[in-house]
Amino acid sequence: MDFWKWVFFGFLCAALVSRIGAVELGRNQPTERISGSAGDVLEDNPVGRLKVFVYELPSKYNKKILQKDPRCLNHMFAAEIFMHRFLLSSPVRTLNPEEADWFYTPVYTTCDLTPNGLPLPFKSPRMMRSAIQLISSNWPYWNRTEGADHFFLTPHDFGACFHYQEEKAIERGILTLLKRATLVQTFGQRNHVCLKDGSITIPPYAPPQKIYAHLIPENTPRSIFVYFRGLFYDVGNDPEGGYYARGARAAVWENFKDNPLFDISTDHPTTYYEDMQRAVFCLCPLGWAPWSPRLVEAVVFGCIPIIIADDIVLPFADAIPWEEIGVFVDEEDVPKLDTILTSIPPEVILRKQRLLANPTMKQAMLFPQPAQPGDAFHQVLNGLARKLPHDRSIYLKPGEKFLNWTAGPVGDLKPW
Repeated sequence: MDFWKWVFFGFLCAALVSRIGAVELGRNQPTERISGSAGDVLEDNPVGRLKVFVYELPSKYNKKILQKDPRCLNHMFAAEIFMHRFLLSSPVRTLNPEEADWFYTPVYTTCDLTPNGLPLPFKSPRMMRSAIQLISSNWPYWNRTEGADHFFLTPHDFGACFHYQEEKAIERGILTLLKRATLVQTFGQRNHVCLKDGSITIPPYAPPQKIYAHLIPENTPRSIFVYFRGLFYDVGNDPEGGYYARGARAAVWENFKDNPLFDISTDHPTTYYEDMQRAVFCLCPLGWAPWSPRLVEAVVFGCIPIIIADDIVLPFADAIPWEEIGVFVDEEDVPKLDTILTSIPPEVILRKQRLLANPTMKQAMLFPQPAQPGDAFHQVLNGLARKLPHDRSIYLKPGEKFLNWTAGPVGDLKPW
């Protein structure tokens, strides 16, 4: 019975791939524009709609940290570095804080890497507190609103909760001094203590130059049905299993490691980017956090993202129609992935591919240098512009205070 099951799947995969491949969907082929307000929002130009004042901090908060470890420029948390650079030369920047709509504090809280390149968030709360103490002492603008007209980049695994393990991140909560500010972060999950209302969820950083260097000819057929490379278990941090990725990745491996429709492995080949461009579907399961760079890579390479992360809040969700370009699978339904994906009509797959082929979709997921119209930098500014004008209630009355400067773990209160 199993033999005929695999034969059937093999024929089905071949039929689907041949039908999909019969329509040329190369990078220079006709694409489909997003209809309605989503497409209009994606192509908004924020210039002229807001002004941002960039605080000039001592270099120990940013440039000197980067000088000590240039690897931070290529890390998936590097958006905090490139957003700073972008704003310094952006036409939305104002040198007059009195006319600013928003205030930005350039602090590189994720640029503290282990020898293996893993970010350590343990100094981040003290560093952020120190920067806020500095701007509140040297400028009057923080104190007017306790940060309600300020935004911060916090691209850690769990944002401003500053920890890479969810249980400890939840226990810590968002740094108290940031609770009135707008947080621009990669982490997004509904009903989670590490995502506050009004946050702007952004894609993780994927080096644009590296991505562009691996583009393959546009007429290359998509001969892989489902593709994934990465961990299924994290034995070092989750020796008993089941906690990492809430068991979703383990379920992928246990159910589909021998399925001919699924090209999945822990190996990370040099052809990884090329392989994604040859695949119809790319799995984007949660890991320790619900997001990963695979989401960016899938969109840029036109591979339909299979999003396996319950309650995830996706990047720029008010501008990118994720329901139209991706496929959402509940974590509990992972064992049925083969049935779910083979049941999608080819015409639906083709439409998702046409939408993914739209250059505006790809541009919105990247932080290129120099910046380009409609890129992730501009989507962040669009998100900030849509929050204007500020409600008058954000301005404090004389003597009014909301934030408790002495709240939080004792270690966070130590000088940085």
